[in-house]
Amino acid sequence: MPHFRDGRRRPVVVAALRTPVGRAGGALAGVRAEDLLAPVLRAVLDASGARPEEIDDVVIGNAAGGGGNVARLAALTAGLPVGVPGVTVDRQCGSGLEAVMLAARLVAAGAGDCYLAGGVESTSTAPWRAERPERPMGMPRFYARARFSPESIGDPEMGVAAENVARAYGISRERQDAFALRSHRRAVAAAQAGRFAAETVPITVPAGVRRRGERVVVDTDECPRSGTSAAALAALRPAFAEGGTVTAGNSCPLNDGASAMLVTTADNARRLVEENRRRGRGEGSGGTALLGFVDGASAGVDPNLLGIGPVESTRRLVARNPGLVPGATAVEFNEAFAAQVLASLDELGIDEEEVNPDGGAIALGHPYGASGAILVTRLYTRLARDPAPVRTRGMAMLGIAGGLGLTALFERVEV
Repeated sequence: MPHFRDGRRRPVVVAALRTPVGRAGGALAGVRAEDLLAPVLRAVLDASGARPEEIDDVVIGNAAGGGGNVARLAALTAGLPVGVPGVTVDRQCGSGLEAVMLAARLVAAGAGDCYLAGGVESTSTAPWRAERPERPMGMPRFYARARFSPESIGDPEMGVAAENVARAYGISRERQDAFALRSHRRAVAAAQAGRFAAETVPITVPAGVRRRGERVVVDTDECPRSGTSAAALAALRPAFAEGGTVTAGNSCPLNDGASAMLVTTADNARRLVEENRRRGRGEGSGGTALLGFVDGASAGVDPNLLGIGPVESTRRLVARNPGLVPGATAVEFNEAFAAQVLASLDELGIDEEEVNPDGGAIALGHPYGASGAILVTRLYTRLARDPAPVRTRGMAMLGIAGGLGLTALFERVEV
């Protein structure tokens, strides 16, 4: 287990929030990435009680955007002082989680005391990609994604890679569909029970952005389907390979969304919590726990089987933390494809029933650069907001394009 220089510099998450997740071209279409993220940054500052001028940096993950520095753009859009910098992190689907881990390590190293960290993706407004023509009068070629691996190794599309994993690890169509159905049912039940309410920041979509032209407030996730059934999922055709098992129903949709949190020292967290209690406001006004960062690990695997990356990253994390038993922790696993989640869980000895109790990305959505931060936000709700959590430790896990895995370990910290 990592040894922080002193207990006072223990990295702690004080507040963790997210937008509702919208379907690409749906409820949040037309809302640019910075406009998705800015309200969440403001809400995190308000919930934590931190002052904008206290922020040492804004660290944000993004995968499909137009480049530049969306962290800085969103910080300024949110009204943070011009003296607060920003840095954008790209580890594709793991970008949001990598941003949170980076902020935690900067805190532990003494580089700063207070960071806004998270991720954002607006698939709906992401720019088209085009290659420059080789000849001056040539035509550009549009393409859907960047290269993640050289052709000499293999660089399959995500769905094809999921099919590769399903075949290699013997994950049946029936099992994938059952997992997807459970994800939707759990997400619908969680929404109806109000378990997402405390972590969700409503987004106002300006008039003229939506087709009908009126100003709309989006406050719920768009993609969970209450009416889906085993029969409906079984009727879907394979989406990526003839005779395959991966379908649109047991894969995640394309999405828009953002998530952010305040990462600070344990000492500063205690100060903020006490100030909030005295004022009777914010996350710390009545709660007794926060989310502490313990450790995180990344790893590479064969890009042709990219979905099993979390197996190796989790094994590295376990090797560094003697006594850590993955099956004994709360797990939030990004559900890009049911096949890769199930294969990874089997390899790690984790019961699939224990993962994502409020549903995962197959139901809630996968806004690439934000998804890792959303996993941490879900852990914050489960471990810190819940006054009597079933478990006090939790892991966030993702498989990433190019054959990468990322796993981070957190635990409930009493204050």
